[in-house]
Amino acid sequence: MTTDLHGPLSAYAERLHATIGDRHHVASPLGAWLLLALSAATTEAGQAAGSLRADADPASGSETAAGSETAAGSATAARPDAAGEGLAAALGTDLTSAADVARVLLDAPHPLVAAATALWLRSRRPVDESAGWRATLPTATEVDILPDQAGLDAWAREHTDGLIETFPLKVSQDVVFALASALATRISWAEPFDVTDAHALGPDSAWRGDLRQVLRSPSHGHRGAIVATERAGDVIVHAASAQPSEGAGLVVLSVAAAPHVPAADVLAAAYRLSVGAADGAQPAGRRSLFDLPLGETPLWTLREERVRTHARDGREERHQAVLPCWSARSEHDLTAETLGFEAAAATLARALDQPVQGFEAGQVAMARYGRYGFEAAAVTGMFGTVSLPPEGVARTAELRFGHPYAVVAVATDTRADGFTGRCLGLHVSWAWFPAPAEVVG
Repeated sequence: MTTDLHGPLSAYAERLHATIGDRHHVASPLGAWLLLALSAATTEAGQAAGSLRADADPASGSETAAGSETAAGSATAARPDAAGEGLAAALGTDLTSAADVARVLLDAPHPLVAAATALWLRSRRPVDESAGWRATLPTATEVDILPDQAGLDAWAREHTDGLIETFPLKVSQDVVFALASALATRISWAEPFDVTDAHALGPDSAWRGDLRQVLRSPSHGHRGAIVATERAGDVIVHAASAQPSEGAGLVVLSVAAAPHVPAADVLAAAYRLSVGAADGAQPAGRRSLFDLPLGETPLWTLREERVRTHARDGREERHQAVLPCWSARSEHDLTAETLGFEAAAATLARALDQPVQGFEAGQVAMARYGRYGFEAAAVTGMFGTVSLPPEGVARTAELRFGHPYAVVAVATDTRADGFTGRCLGLHVSWAWFPAPAEVVG
């Protein structure tokens, strides 16, 4: 892998959550970022195709363009080079590095995170042809003819183990190509939670009156900390680990700040803290409990008691976490310019040599956090579209051969050899059709 994904993905996640806002939601920045990276993978093939077109018609100033056209706005066009620059800016890294990351993630997936991607095209021709862009995609990426809505929904269900039931976009006749990613995980905790009364959430919690029971971390197997952060101040952190599979694991990190801290700052702190969470490292900025005053705050209650301990200095620090079960399902419009899908559509359209004029992008995501485990999934989709012709009036004639009629068989001849045209127009057979028969076969 040629680039560290954490920095670019954290920056992308912050922009994504900024477009969603502070409402209760779940989203997959990685699912969206992967689609941009797949578009980046086709850049080299698209540039080669553009060079060939330019060589074929050096006087022409036209360029393949793709724009954004949503229900709220009109289509705009972007030059391919500008699209590549915009795509790199959204990815937070150069296109080659992003493409390399996508190949690694998809061709050697994590044992606990199922990942799938697909590119579908309306026309059979580019699917059947040995096109250069196909070699640039991860080998695991499916390439096929664009399915109908039922087919797209079935793909979403299949690749999320039924956690996502519908594709995030509705296919129509103006869709030229579709690009999709699916991510899913369903894990059991290595150590399940205990259960306690909801009043343990504290007197300031608005949830204590709505719930009867909540989760309490067990005496071992989970990690907790109070951490000083630059943007969110002091935060509380809880980490629960999945049962490992094939030597790989998954850690779910929960981070809370004081109620007045903006959600964007809490999310940024969570992404920063996630860097060391996977390997169990103590987070930078961890506060010693012996540096904090005893008593209650909106985030924690701190007490002291006499115990038997093996701590070298006789001062042992323990953390217990109390948190609710939760679940969420969200749908997101990904057409904001900062998310990069306009540039991705333009880049992919150029590589596919498709006359794209607009795009759509969206995501459906879900997550569920409980006593015994965690599950989450997301399906992200992007459509490249063309404008349909304006409405008019069409007349259709159904020709009814319901009584005797004449039939003449005439030879055609368009061969490029010396016999061209010799049999052109020759009446091979003719008939007057006086008596019908039943259809056979």
